Amino acid sequence: MILKPILCPTCGTTAIIKAGITGNGKQRYKCTNNDCTTITFILDYTYIGRLEIKEKVVEMALNGSGIRDTARVLKISTSTVISELKKTASTIEIVNTSLLSTLNAESVEVQIKKVVEESEMDEMWSYVGKKSKQRWLWHAIDHASGQVLAYAFGNRTDSVFLQLKNLLKPFGIKKFFTDDWGAYTRHLTHEEHEIGKRNTQRIERKHLTLRTRIKRLARKTICFSKMELLHDIVIGLFINRYEFGTI
Repeated sequence: MILKPILCPTCGTTAIIKAGITGNGKQRYKCTNNDCTTITFILDYTYIGRLEIKEKVVEMALNGSGIRDTARVLKISTSTVISELKKTASTIEIVNTSLLSTLNAESVEVQIKKVVEESEMDEMWSYVGKKSKQRWLWHAIDHASGQVLAYAFGNRTDSVFLQLKNLLKPFGIKKFFTDDWGAYTRHLTHEEHEIGKRNTQRIERKHLTLRTRIKRLARKTICFSKMELLHDIVIGLFINRYEFGTI
């Protein structure tokens, strides 16, 4: 006879007790670890959406799959896909804190100047629901390394640009390279601002990568975001994973 211990799917402890029967007759178990977030669980879920398959939702979203694409491939409901994406919202950062954390706190001002002297800034157009409902991604990258520093979502107005500008203050940037959109010229001094395509090639390439990797951003497609929240989450997840290295 072989006895296989029952492990908690969250904390891995074997301190498990029985906790009744489910509606379809399956044994329910409870973890007795007070620090564990799992309330109860069963060993053989009928609905595949309750298993580790949920972890693939984010992977597919970051590799060109829409909500319905993901639901069809993983054989789960669209509501489960949306729910799993929404759960990641709290983990998304809008500033590259991993870059800032590498700086020595005792000489933070000096080291920031060495890391980020010049930055490229630009805005990328997309829409949610219909083309008249535009959603703009404003972001800035390190001109030397191409690393994304921070980003913001909104319309194409000065207020959203000022949000991004405030996010960039800790980096101590001395020079900004942008296109000739009016928001830049109105809120950046002549000494710190340079207009032209010659020094914004890296950030334009970032736009192309986003449109290639994220289906809802492709220019010629029938796939587009229906909710601003999911639109921002998917793009934010992509930037956090491949630019910030935090997810």
